[in-house]
Amino acid sequence: MKIRTRSNITLIAIAAALQCTPAIAAQANTHSNTSDSRRTPDRQEPTGSPQYQIYDIGVVHVGDTASQGFGVSPAGIAVGRSFQDNGTQAFTWTLQGGLVGLPNLAGRSYCVSNSANDNGIVVGTGATTSFGAGRLPVIWQNGVVSQLPLPAGETLGDANSVNASNVATGSVDAGSNQRGVIYSGGSATIITQTAANGSFFLTAFGINDSGRIVGQGIDPGNAARNVGIVYDIGQNMAFEVGALPGMNGALAFAVSNTGFVVGSSMLNQGSGLPFIWSDNGGMVAIPLASGTSEGSARAVNSAGWVVGDDSSAFSIPFLYDGTTTYRLADLIPPNSGWDLSMNTSSSALGISEDGVIVGTGVHNGETHAYAMVPVAPTPTPTPTPSVTPTATPTATPRITPRPRPTPRLRPTPR
Repeated sequence: MKIRTRSNITLIAIAAALQCTPAIAAQANTHSNTSDSRRTPDRQEPTGSPQYQIYDIGVVHVGDTASQGFGVSPAGIAVGRSFQDNGTQAFTWTLQGGLVGLPNLAGRSYCVSNSANDNGIVVGTGATTSFGAGRLPVIWQNGVVSQLPLPAGETLGDANSVNASNVATGSVDAGSNQRGVIYSGGSATIITQTAANGSFFLTAFGINDSGRIVGQGIDPGNAARNVGIVYDIGQNMAFEVGALPGMNGALAFAVSNTGFVVGSSMLNQGSGLPFIWSDNGGMVAIPLASGTSEGSARAVNSAGWVVGDDSSAFSIPFLYDGTTTYRLADLIPPNSGWDLSMNTSSSALGISEDGVIVGTGVHNGETHAYAMVPVAPTPTPTPTPSVTPTATPTATPRITPRPRPTPRLRPTPR
């Protein structure tokens, strides 16, 4: 799997694939660089096999063609976007309140909500085209939309994650000038701290309540190598999470409030394997779902439960509970109408502290955002057996990274 995070290529493919009809939302009531795949991080042990009820988040307006789910707050506020004929509209969704459309930023008809905190603050990105032209960082407070400030001299930016203190992260600029950024207190600050070898933040994908930021970095000595980079605001320290055996780099997509970091580790720009990293345990490989050869972990909660996407011919959303990797398709009721295993559009991109999973699937032929809510484990699902990932996967990727209108161009070596 060559992971092109939120690239124009990904967005073009998604736009071509989303040919759906409308639906209405269903409602119902300090640090280590050690990489050792034999270690087990200090996570909470599972208490039983998980089982879920799945809800169709739907679309914002009748006539919208599709929707995608991009994440969920610790307490269960889901976020994403709904596709219209000439734009996209951001939304939030809760189990109790259902789907709520968020207003687009003036002059930006392609908006997406990427993250929410439990204070009701939502952040995302607005653009003028589906390919991410003119992208700006956006915040919604009490349903009112505004642009987040940009550093002096900058005209482009995005917001990818927000924590309980209303501090958000993302990036500014593009191409070789793109840099990770922190939005806080009415200002934006570029992350200038580098890792020991000089690697710097290209973009920040996640932030936790303690101010730990994770993202994609660039190694100035080897621009072909991805860098899974971490920055702790309080300690003003940046470092790499390392790589799995046989790999030389990683992408870090999310961080929990207990410090778990998840992402994908790969050799240069090659196929990736999902991992979970902790201060005490270092980097640990997450077993791949059966029938897949590559993957990426995209979200993690405080207990160390992880969701993401494995792939081979199709995209396979998964849940890892610290012991077993489950296909999400095995954890939902039979005959639900949901296809989470036989298409290239499915994903799992968020998990709440209570285990609510948010992503995208195909429901009765329509590409829609979903929310999977835990229920009592009766009957106990039979998971598809997991396989241990190897260091050299061979399949061509079909995984769909978390899509946003954000260009991602690698800088030339310095």
